[in-house]
Amino acid sequence: MNAEERQHQIVALARRHGEVDVAKLAAELTVSAETIRRDLRLLEKHGLLRRTHGGAYPVETAKFETDLAMRTTRGVPEKRRIAAAAVALLGDAETIFIDEGFTPQLIAEALPTDRPLTVVTASLNTAAWLSTSTPATVLLLGGRVRGRTLATVDHWASGMLAGFVIDLAFVGANGISREVGLTTPDPAVADVKAHAVRAARRRIFVGIHTKFGVRTFCRFAEISDFESLVTDTGLPASEAHRYSRLGPQVIRV
Repeated sequence: MNAEERQHQIVALARRHGEVDVAKLAAELTVSAETIRRDLRLLEKHGLLRRTHGGAYPVETAKFETDLAMRTTRGVPEKRRIAAAAVALLGDAETIFIDEGFTPQLIAEALPTDRPLTVVTASLNTAAWLSTSTPATVLLLGGRVRGRTLATVDHWASGMLAGFVIDLAFVGANGISREVGLTTPDPAVADVKAHAVRAARRRIFVGIHTKFGVRTFCRFAEISDFESLVTDTGLPASEAHRYSRLGPQVIRV
């Protein structure tokens, strides 16, 4: 196996399992740990992986996006803290948009049940949970259902959002960077998110620190569109300050 074939295998393994470990890769591919580290550095340079201490995880691109099942296995404690901190910013909002994805789903589970709320969402899981477990009025956006995230997209969903005025939107992204803003790999998803951003009077981004510094295919919002970015303490304070200079409050939990 030459270097190119080995690196292709590393990316395939990362995408299949959600992350890879240097020691395990070295054993499986019968090369040294230092060779694997060099491969990971090169793959990170090409925007395919992000290195961690002892391994790496895949970066989402126009050709690759993690599914909902994979998202429920990584960074769950951090995502729960982010969800709780985001709900604490609810204020007097009565109408809420909750994005697709696992962290927004945790936001839905953390919403108060002692006040009337109307929740608009593209997520089938979020709509089902809220409808059966809370007194909230739930509006599920229509459209084509994406099997990867169990959420609706296309002109049906965007058209519904265009007719709403929403108090507060909780929005996620596959990537957020100071240079290009918020991005997602799928144009249909980007269109729904962009309509949600336009429909909402207030907007809060929610996402773990690994989303920061990542750029994917389709931009749907600017950082300055958001009043707050809620993430975990894995985002360095110095980097959080750089994002805050673009307008939003950055909350690390």
